[in-house]
Amino acid sequence: MKFNTSIKSFCLAVIMVWQTSLTSAQEVSSPSGNIRVAISVSDGVPSYKVDFNGRTVVAESRLGLKLHNAADLISGFEMSDVLYSNFSEKWQPVWGEEVEIDNTYNEMEVRLNQKETNRIISVRFRVYDDGIGFRYEFPEQESLVYFTISDECTEFAMTGDHRAWWISGDYDSQEYDYTDSRLSEIRKLNQSSRTGCSSQTFISDGAVQTALQMKSDDGLYINIHEAALVDYPCMHLELGENNFTFHSVLTPDAVGQMAHVQTPCHTPWRTVMITDDARKTLASRLILNLNEPCKIEDTSWIKPVKYIGVWWEMITNKTSWNYTDDFRSIHLGETDYSKAKPHGHHAANNDNVRRYIDFAAEHGFDQVLVEGWNEGWEDWYGNMKDCVFDFVSPYPDFDIKALNDYAHSKGVRLMMHHETSSSTVNYERHIDAAYKLMNDYGYTAVKSGYVGDILPRGEHHYSQSIINHYLYCVKKAADYKICVNAHEAVRPTGLCRTYPNLIGNESARGTEYEAFGGNKPHHTLCLPFTRLQGGPMDYTPGIFDTKLTFLPFKSNGMIQTTLCKQLALYVTLYSPLQMAADVPENYEKHLDAFQFIKDVAVDWQKSVYLEAEPGDYLTIARKEKNGERWFVGTITDENPRTAFIDLSFLTPGVKYEATIYADAPDADYQNNPQAYTVTKKQVTSKTKLKQLLARSGGAAISIVPLKK
Repeated sequence: MKFNTSIKSFCLAVIMVWQTSLTSAQEVSSPSGNIRVAISVSDGVPSYKVDFNGRTVVAESRLGLKLHNAADLISGFEMSDVLYSNFSEKWQPVWGEEVEIDNTYNEMEVRLNQKETNRIISVRFRVYDDGIGFRYEFPEQESLVYFTISDECTEFAMTGDHRAWWISGDYDSQEYDYTDSRLSEIRKLNQSSRTGCSSQTFISDGAVQTALQMKSDDGLYINIHEAALVDYPCMHLELGENNFTFHSVLTPDAVGQMAHVQTPCHTPWRTVMITDDARKTLASRLILNLNEPCKIEDTSWIKPVKYIGVWWEMITNKTSWNYTDDFRSIHLGETDYSKAKPHGHHAANNDNVRRYIDFAAEHGFDQVLVEGWNEGWEDWYGNMKDCVFDFVSPYPDFDIKALNDYAHSKGVRLMMHHETSSSTVNYERHIDAAYKLMNDYGYTAVKSGYVGDILPRGEHHYSQSIINHYLYCVKKAADYKICVNAHEAVRPTGLCRTYPNLIGNESARGTEYEAFGGNKPHHTLCLPFTRLQGGPMDYTPGIFDTKLTFLPFKSNGMIQTTLCKQLALYVTLYSPLQMAADVPENYEKHLDAFQFIKDVAVDWQKSVYLEAEPGDYLTIARKEKNGERWFVGTITDENPRTAFIDLSFLTPGVKYEATIYADAPDADYQNNPQAYTVTKKQVTSKTKLKQLLARSGGAAISIVPLKK
């Protein structure tokens, strides 16, 4: 199966070349004309602005880069050449929220000549009906071959004190709840918005991360992000102290520089999405479209996955990843685990893993994740240890061959887990052997982790070299026909189009934090507008015992949702990799509600965004790929509300049966989270449902055509 376009056209509409400098602003509009970009050079400094239907969205904003030990690329420019083109294609993703994506834009390439240094750079703009992307391009030339970027000076000048949904700028983590505030409040609220995690390097009180979602007072939805982050550090945004202008902030390396580059090359795309309806923001494929087409020739082995795992019981501290308490210091290949006394609460043991395999087979799940299967967990965290795991040596109570054979006999696969402890050099040292072991035992997917501070010391999770490491692992995995689900890695920027074996990422605050005190009720209503703009998230929903009563001890954790909101997340938080994250015994108590998780698809023919407002409410309907079933998810924040669900997306003239999993009238995420009802009713394309949602509640609906 090739990842290619079915309809593709390209037209170089106009080419305009000047041998002398251009003095007037140059403009390009989107195909429909609703978005217009203008670039100009004033006193040698290039800048751009963006309008939407005649309204300024990005006021005049400067462009440029500072270089280390070389003249900056900020001033002294004149426009020399401007080239215009347009492009249109429809391409089919290997997996996704729909089976076909339209990629239509108008393009303007502006060549800037810095006469004093005899250097030329280009700024390329692509303008879509839902936003823009632009990047810096550096052609090979005698005066610009190897250079180091010490700062990128891109600006995004907002026109007002917009409402924003943001997390604090951090070079090492995105695992934070979102803050909903005005831009003018970011500096005041930034420090109090921060919570603890395994690796943190905060930037400043004015710094936030992308994707940054905003809403203007006149109803425009504006999103700043980046696309195709390759061989370059991750970008953050710093808000000016006395204005509403954001400045790009790159993640430094161990010596304080940002990017080491060699021409010809280019930066990632800087993106500004602009819509007048929140539903259009969710439907936008701007980030994916700005990435290159798939580079994997045969994608037939890349499959969406629904899985369970030996995980939640460890996250909640019922059991553990490590095997023994005998060793304080582990030396790979030397420490003899056969002589160790097991402490008796190691989760990845043969009997427990077989129990999960049996449950997966009984209920139709594809895979079973097993964490803590391999030697080294006794001293894995907090020691900045290089040789922490070898990814091939199982603990004595984990029979890797027998367990995989048992799983395969049941029609199930095990999912591999590679926690790197952020020792990236060590992972690359062992990666071929680790992936070969997976091939030998029939694993097809790996969950990798980067908990803790990065090794080599001084690098960050989002530094250029570590960005390159993440992509190296994805490419290497493709060589072994392995899909990757990377946790604690950089937030996605659409690279799953180019490498669809990157089937999932965490890269945000996920369900695990519910065990550590909970996520805010509005968190999952922010994620589709922010983190998920760059690609799917392995959020790991499906916790039924929201008060963690299954634990033999009192826990401070509490899932800040109703049970039915957990069901709805399988629709509202898109991912081709969906986990039923709770332990089997909690599902066995609620098999009627569990049926929705069993039924819901993970790959989609079409998605319809019915209701949406960032941080407040969301209703999405999706049709399964290669089938006729529809699934609807609707969720709300800490406020109860009534969802209005118009089923006009159904095929006219066809009768369907809707199974509605809904909050009970007395449901409440704090006081009565497990109260729900399951009802069935006949519906058609003319049906309009009114569904009451409890505080931090939701509803999930499966819609199946009735047989004639």
